[in-house]
Amino acid sequence: MALYDTLGTTYGLTRRPDPRIAAQIHAALGDAADVINIGAGTGSYEPPHTVLAVEPSRVMLAQRPPGSAPAVCAVAERLPLRDDAADAVLALLTVHHWTGLAAGIGELRRVARRRVVVLTWDQPVFRERFWLVREYLPQAAAFDDARAVAIGRLAELLGGVRQQPVRVPHDCTDGFGAAFWRRPHAYLDPRVRAGISLFAQAGEEAVAPGLARLAEDLASGRWHADHADLLGLDSIDVGYRLLVAEA
Repeated sequence: MALYDTLGTTYGLTRRPDPRIAAQIHAALGDAADVINIGAGTGSYEPPHTVLAVEPSRVMLAQRPPGSAPAVCAVAERLPLRDDAADAVLALLTVHHWTGLAAGIGELRRVARRRVVVLTWDQPVFRERFWLVREYLPQAAAFDDARAVAIGRLAELLGGVRQQPVRVPHDCTDGFGAAFWRRPHAYLDPRVRAGISLFAQAGEEAVAPGLARLAEDLASGRWHADHADLLGLDSIDVGYRLLVAEA
């Protein structure tokens, strides 16, 4: 069973693409005439010229909206595609789930005629800058250390990349890990946590004590006092990175 067969059951409710992040991703694709989306999930951020989506979870595929690009159930490490199948290949917040990183990146390079675009995060930066994992979820942060893919390793496998920081808006509509950095109460909602792999994979036992402390700090006003510097910011950089490699 694919991970997102369980994690992805409510994904469409909390993981709606943010238009500002979408604009940055689409700009990184440049003038690509056709795009293949790997680890496509429900189709977030797919540009209109996507010709194929590849996703291992049938639960996620079932949530793709009408009119989405054709989709196939397959894994990144073994793409059922010919060489040079599309101008650009897209892989968004997916590489940390792959069982064979080198094989998966090799496949992306094989099917891309011109460009590979990968959205991931820089774990040391994420750990340092994101208050939730730094202060409340050290055990989950340790889990993230094990699954995160180093930017340098990705750059090596991709044959060199251009890096772009992806800032997270304070009202981000896509409920990924750090999306609620200025809306801390959201992390107490199990429906929100259900769409964030950090919570689902770390397990309730690892995150429950930290969430209980967060609830106490929100009730007492301590969180707002400690993080008053965040409350006036429109966006922050907590380590999400867009990597662009030319094929």
